[in-house]
Amino acid sequence: MMAETPFLCIVTLCTLMFIQISARPTTFAEDFKAAWSESHIRQVDGGKAIQLVLDQSTGCGFSSKRKYLFGKVSMKIKLIPGDSAGTVTAFYMNSDTDTVRDELDFEFLGNRSGQPYSVQTNIFAHGKGDREQRVNLWFDPSLDFHTYSILWSHKHIVFYVDDVPIREYKNNQAKNIAYPTSQPMGVYSTLWEADDWATRGGLEKIDWSKAPFYAYYKDFDIEGCPVPGPTNCPSNPHNWWEGYAYQSLNAVEARRYRWVRVNHMVYDYCTDKSRYPVPPVECHA
Repeated sequence: MMAETPFLCIVTLCTLMFIQISARPTTFAEDFKAAWSESHIRQVDGGKAIQLVLDQSTGCGFSSKRKYLFGKVSMKIKLIPGDSAGTVTAFYMNSDTDTVRDELDFEFLGNRSGQPYSVQTNIFAHGKGDREQRVNLWFDPSLDFHTYSILWSHKHIVFYVDDVPIREYKNNQAKNIAYPTSQPMGVYSTLWEADDWATRGGLEKIDWSKAPFYAYYKDFDIEGCPVPGPTNCPSNPHNWWEGYAYQSLNAVEARRYRWVRVNHMVYDYCTDKSRYPVPPVECHA
């Protein structure tokens, strides 16, 4: 577990089981497995870190061995350096259900050398997505590892970059706005070619002479209620992510959030009148 994360609860059988199951793995293999193209996933530092490889033959991806219902997931990622146009490195949660799926996405969109890296977030709730927002990162994410996190509680979903919130999606089910509350989600990451849309809307194509492309991951951290697992864990109000301190952005987070939105947001579906002449209802909630 993350040492700085407080647990606002009394110790019960549920929390004891939760702590045992959801502690930070010491190796990739403890909580994750290859989802496709295992030959392109290489373990580093005794399995404490991994390298994903994309070449002309295939990309690759991995997934958690279990699904979770509420909590927080984090990874440290070092993205593709140099000319990465046409590539997408994704880190996301997905219910792995067909038409009525829930999904929380980080998608890191490759760039031409010297251009800012963009991260796109998207939220699917009860099968409905198309809620893309895009932010230009204020640093070069290929020079070092940075922490990317998704907090998912009954109150809100928050996407963090190095503890800076870049997106918040509140639970407004009382206003008939879809919010994921019932389907457990697995944790996934993929590296793949998407040069039909990833960089400048598909104008910049992947340069295979720069391949293979590498992305690195370490410090995998899942803190959540595993499913299958203790049935009362997801509804337990004493889980730390349901505590009062995590029900909304604090003052420091709110300032950082506004700074990102004002200075680094480059696309918001809520303001795209070509797609939505009338903004979706959640944009006003």
